Amino acid sequence: MRRALQGMDGDRRRGWTRRWSPMILIASLAASTGTPLPLPWGAEGHHIVTRAAVSHLPAEMPAFFRSAGHQLEYLGPEPDRWRSRELKEMDDAWEFDHYIDLENVPQGALEASDRYEFIAALYAAGIHRPQQYVGFLPWRILEMYQRLLTEFAIWRNLEGDPQRPFVEARILNDAGILGHYAADATQPHHTTIHFNGWAEGAPNPRGFTTARDFHARFESAFVEAHVSFQDVDLLMASSPMAIEDPRRAVWSEVRTSNATVERMYELELEHGFDPEASPDPAVTDFVVQRLVAGAEMLRGLWWSAWTESEGLAARRRAQGWTP
Repeated sequence: MRRALQGMDGDRRRGWTRRWSPMILIASLAASTGTPLPLPWGAEGHHIVTRAAVSHLPAEMPAFFRSAGHQLEYLGPEPDRWRSRELKEMDDAWEFDHYIDLENVPQGALEASDRYEFIAALYAAGIHRPQQYVGFLPWRILEMYQRLLTEFAIWRNLEGDPQRPFVEARILNDAGILGHYAADATQPHHTTIHFNGWAEGAPNPRGFTTARDFHARFESAFVEAHVSFQDVDLLMASSPMAIEDPRRAVWSEVRTSNATVERMYELELEHGFDPEASPDPAVTDFVVQRLVAGAEMLRGLWWSAWTESEGLAARRRAQGWTP
């Protein structure tokens, strides 16, 4: 634990944040050139993940949800649009929800019941800035999932009520935001201390890249140059994954994503994620599979929130609850 944390110090070149994110690099370029630049998954990766998830929803999902593909796709990159060092209070509140550095999570901390118990466990393990050195991505996903579940239950209990469209607006907004974080969880850089080149101070016997453009090049430039929606769409399963325990499913996906980190660096070493060169098929396949994982996770979370909401709505009716 101590070595991993020390290994990150050299990469955290700013005292107030964890990483040079693609959003901040782009904002800096825009400020210096005066030219509006696109959002940087990068924005296209988030769009692909959301579009694939919407395109393969079961017919049993509410019609208003299935027909809102364009809105949900727009919302995929939304949390990245909130990033602004001019608005520090907002930026600090959300910045650390985009990642989880699994190598820095102490034993037993994952058993915490919520974000705040998790933070307490990190402090108890001697991690003095848990938001910076660990991050909270899985908790953000679970929190947004439970909000969506609650909103679907409210919607079920408002049949014929003129306020129902207000709940639909809330559902779509939160479903789109959930999509951002679900996709982040399947981007390997968002699950590791090696988030933008191999971490300084960490053992690197194979000579993996330490280039500080790897994150943006992988998730933005390469995706825009070499990956299409059709690549992901063709690999979607015929039905959503069954998620009986959302918490377990989220942690499982984060661990799976983290387990691909070394393979990602091997591919960079052997072939490179070069947006301007013809890619090796193994490189493209790796990126596509990670995007498919994001789309499947998102579709499964949406579907699970909808199906689970039937029981929650019934319990609320039995309790006499009204909106």
